[in-house]
Amino acid sequence: MGRYTELHSFVQVAQQGSFAAAALSEGVTPAMLGRRLDALERRLGVKLMHRSTRGLHLTELGEQLLERARQLLRDFDDVEADISNCGSTVKGNLLVSAPASFGRLHVAPHALGFQEQFPHLKLAFNLTDSLVDLVSEGYDMSIRIGGITDPNYVATKLFSNSRVVCGTPAYFARYGKPTSLEDLANHNCLAFTLQGGQQRGWMFKRDGKPVAMRVSGTLACNDGELLFAWMRQGLGIGWRSTWEIQSELDSGELITVLDEWALPDYDIQAVYPQQKFLSAKVRYFIEYLRSIYQQPGYWSS
Repeated sequence: MGRYTELHSFVQVAQQGSFAAAALSEGVTPAMLGRRLDALERRLGVKLMHRSTRGLHLTELGEQLLERARQLLRDFDDVEADISNCGSTVKGNLLVSAPASFGRLHVAPHALGFQEQFPHLKLAFNLTDSLVDLVSEGYDMSIRIGGITDPNYVATKLFSNSRVVCGTPAYFARYGKPTSLEDLANHNCLAFTLQGGQQRGWMFKRDGKPVAMRVSGTLACNDGELLFAWMRQGLGIGWRSTWEIQSELDSGELITVLDEWALPDYDIQAVYPQQKFLSAKVRYFIEYLRSIYQQPGYWSS
């Protein structure tokens, strides 16, 4: 019995939560999966999973193996796919996570053009403002905006971006422009809310150090596009990415304030798990998006 098969079966059982569900997914019997797990435990000399009528529970060593086995299997599949693709074409499945608004506007619309180059590759997107775990949730890569601090991920820049405070000329004509970060307390700030109503602080850089400013206003929500629409209506000021408002800045519909404290290097990045081999499908998609984003005038259109 191959070590790959044993590891793959272990991961499937752990992820599915039962032998029956994993067997259905694998197209084998639950008894066969049980024999594979027994063989894996005998070979390693440790207990990986407690099995009872109440369900399955991984041991501490089982949890450690699960995390590493997922990546090993992913690397194995990627190496096979890359070698195969050298003689033919890129194929398989590419699962991508991206922020909801950015993904709708600047990731998913480019899927058709990418698939025209690689017709045997299947693309799937999860557009969410929640931070996903790429490894445990099975993503090949994600698009993220801002700094990446997780040492288990690799980030590569797609395009420059910064976060600025902005509003309509009409709003500032009526209420004045803030001239310090503390002046934000006197303005109607349209804030993004997290689950439970908690607001994110607006981040700036002062004296070379990041600083978070808590803001408040009469309108808040967890949808960036709605916040953007409220701001364009002159209902308040927002803290937005330049990728989102570049066209409005160019036309004068929106203007920025507090630029001397604006957060720089809040770049658009492609992120993927740290691994020995970067799969061709991920590499090509990153290169494809970067080439589009760097086209002159793209962000103003």
